[in-house]
Amino acid sequence: MWYLYILRCADGTLYTGITNDIPHRLQMHRTGKGAKYTRGRGPLELAYREECESYSQALKREHQVKKLTRQQKLELIAKSSSLY
Repeated sequence: MWYLYILRCADGTLYTGITNDIPHRLQMHRTGKGAKYTRGRGPLELAYREECESYSQALKREHQVKKLTRQQKLELIAKSSSLY
C-alpha cells in the first residue's frame, strides 16, 4: 500500500509527498533526512494521508494534489478531518 501525505510545517506551509511507510517517512523528515524543503521547518505535523493502491497511482495523485492551490489543499485536509 502506498500513501499520499501532506505535512503542515511550523511556518504554516504545506509539503506533499508519497511513501509506503508513513511513520518512517515522517521520522526521516523530522530528523532532517527527508525532503530538503522540510529541513528547518519543524516541528512537522501529518495533516493528511490518502491510501493509494500502487506506486503509480500514488505518483499520479501526488501530481494532482501538487497542482491544487493552498486553499484547495486546506479544504482537502479539512474534509478528511471531519470524517473521524
